[in-house]
Amino acid sequence: MSLFKLFLIFVKIGAILLGGGYVILPIMTNEFVDKRNLVSHDDIIDYFALSQSLPGIIAANMSMFIGYKLKGKWGALAAMIGVTFVPFWCIVLLASIIGALVNNSYVQGALWGVGVAVIALIILTVREMWQKSTRNAYFYSIFVLTLLTLLVFKLSPIQTILMFSILGVVYKRLREAKQ
Repeated sequence: MSLFKLFLIFVKIGAILLGGGYVILPIMTNEFVDKRNLVSHDDIIDYFALSQSLPGIIAANMSMFIGYKLKGKWGALAAMIGVTFVPFWCIVLLASIIGALVNNSYVQGALWGVGVAVIALIILTVREMWQKSTRNAYFYSIFVLTLLTLLVFKLSPIQTILMFSILGVVYKRLREAKQ
């Protein structure tokens, strides 16, 4: 696969990617695992998890991981530019006509439809991540503690991610030391 072909694949993905980073998992799985068999399903899940833990746009982070796996550092660059190409130009265009669009009933209806589709894709992503997770007592305890931390104690998502990242590292170290 050439760098240009890789770029075009990510341009296509960027053009249909509505709703942010959580929507990208089913799209990337379909494109790179199911259709092209270029990346394993486990790799996609790992890239998604890593992309969430890094600063920046999840779609761009995930694109760079896949691009790097397929074509090295130039592949990472081509993939990242490709996935952001169409959204960037859409934002530039929309920014110039935003006033006229805000009160347009067709635009409001389209955005409502996109919102519903995004919810469905987020649910699909959660289901896929849940199925691929190793579920044991530790998993369920972290899951419940995370929900409590967010819903009851109202810690910010950033604080929660940092706290449970540290807990995950400690858990992994203790398991390795035990073995």
